[in-house]
Amino acid sequence: MATRLREVVVDAADPVRLGRFWARLLDRPVIAEGADGVDVGLGLGVALAFVPVRDPKTAKNRLHLDLASTSPRHQAAVVARARELGARPVDLGQGAVPWEVLADPEGNEFCVLEPRDEYPGDDPVAAVVVDAADPPALAAFWSQATGRPVVRADRGFAALGRAAGLRLEFVRVDEPKVVKNRVHLDLAPPPDGDLPTEVARLEAQGAVRADVGQGAVAWAVLADPEGNEFCVTTPR
Repeated sequence: MATRLREVVVDAADPVRLGRFWARLLDRPVIAEGADGVDVGLGLGVALAFVPVRDPKTAKNRLHLDLASTSPRHQAAVVARARELGARPVDLGQGAVPWEVLADPEGNEFCVLEPRDEYPGDDPVAAVVVDAADPPALAAFWSQATGRPVVRADRGFAALGRAAGLRLEFVRVDEPKVVKNRVHLDLAPPPDGDLPTEVARLEAQGAVRADVGQGAVAWAVLADPEGNEFCVTTPR
């Protein structure tokens, strides 16, 4: 049995403002808005969730979104739309690349990709990208966690198949993780699953318990083998 990706969760100083930015950029609906945060529906049962935090962003995010485009003209239009809504270009040392690197109004980095055959043109989000010291090993863990096959794995890059939901990709970086991630994944067992059983399975695969100050909650907070925090919710 495997968990299913339910949410990509983003820490936010102003969840309403940031959620509405992403809803407008992706042309996706706000499906929930309240004191606990804002959810933007991405389709296939996956949401982009913005939750309130007090801690400021202090480092480059280790997880980010790649947005798809269908043509050079479409790529330019997505970039222009993002900047019109409040995004700005950022230099992460990427040099001359065919994609555009931007940051949203709270500084969260994202990329607008040039057209690529592996990404469906009708889905604005191409992938969730994770920085990794060892992409093949981290992809293997997440393949076990989600039940998705590894479709590519080499020293610098690994990827899981889309199956249902967003594509997960892992890119090699040399910088170590130094702070709690401001972007993380929420997983859920299937309706007939069991949270303790699923947590035990993930721990056997290399996950560890994580304390991010969550206190007594109904879900479990874990970290993958490279320290990336993620949550496992109750079955749904």
